[in-house]
Amino acid sequence: MLETSARLLRLLSLLQAHRSWSGADLADRLDVTPRTVRRDIDRLRELGYPVHSAPGTAGGYQLGPGAELPPLLLDDEEAVAVAVGLRTAAAGGVEGIEETSVRALAKLEQVLPHRLQRRVSALNTFTVPMLGRPGGPRVDAHTLTELAHACRDSYRLRFDYTGHDGAVSRRSVEPHRLVSAQRRWYLVGWDVDRGDWRTYRADRITPAPPHGPRFAPREPPAEDLAAYVSQGVSTRVYAEHATLLLHVPVERAAERISPSAGVLEPVDGHSCLLRTGAHSLEVMVVHVVMMGFDFEVREPPELTEKVREIRDRLSRALG
Repeated sequence: MLETSARLLRLLSLLQAHRSWSGADLADRLDVTPRTVRRDIDRLRELGYPVHSAPGTAGGYQLGPGAELPPLLLDDEEAVAVAVGLRTAAAGGVEGIEETSVRALAKLEQVLPHRLQRRVSALNTFTVPMLGRPGGPRVDAHTLTELAHACRDSYRLRFDYTGHDGAVSRRSVEPHRLVSAQRRWYLVGWDVDRGDWRTYRADRITPAPPHGPRFAPREPPAEDLAAYVSQGVSTRVYAEHATLLLHVPVERAAERISPSAGVLEPVDGHSCLLRTGAHSLEVMVVHVVMMGFDFEVREPPELTEKVREIRDRLSRALG
């Protein structure tokens, strides 16, 4: 059995890692009796940790918010992951948290064990962030955390959404997950009024609280939500869709084709499929040619005709 001080740290780590624990589960994890768990919970409360409890079969122990931020227990991998995340945030992408991310990273590195400091230092020294084009969409940090909390707690969201055309509409959504890709954040949720799954750009969301009520989470629209969002922002939103065979390995194609530009699917070691979209077939041809890969049009047949038309136009220009 663990000594009392070590056991308290282990108990605190469990409470910080999971939203809710039953007394029996905690006793089993710590190899102690439920009575010992109750005594240890009381000790944590005396130390200022707001541990809430609820009776009954659906009850349990939960670490809630307090008046002050208590010390957090992180294992080695979690500490490195936090350092990586703070460095990424300090580089931009989420508006208003660059400076605070730098301060938090400095505090974290100050208390990291030497072996972890070396890992984080190597990351900082040998990583060059590619920030993308300046002036791109940026998400308000408060909005992002508000969306994340609603996803976690299963609260219905109310927000104003600015569409591609600039029109603003009020939405009522059951949020499921946030997906990030290349400095853009997307919210995947069930649109209550439209009765279907939708993907929303987080930088176009303006929360309109109060939120609620709570809802029972639905089965997600896809197992791979990253691929689902990629298909949505690169294909479904456009009037024209196409499937092309690229004569290049999928790994090489992915170096030039971002998830927001198309969905890649390996065929063999020398080729892959690209599913993409565009506002018109003319734009589609230019988009594909500029990728720099040899390709074949699988569908639609109208795209093949458009390729011939543009080829003839270019030939006349050269003549």
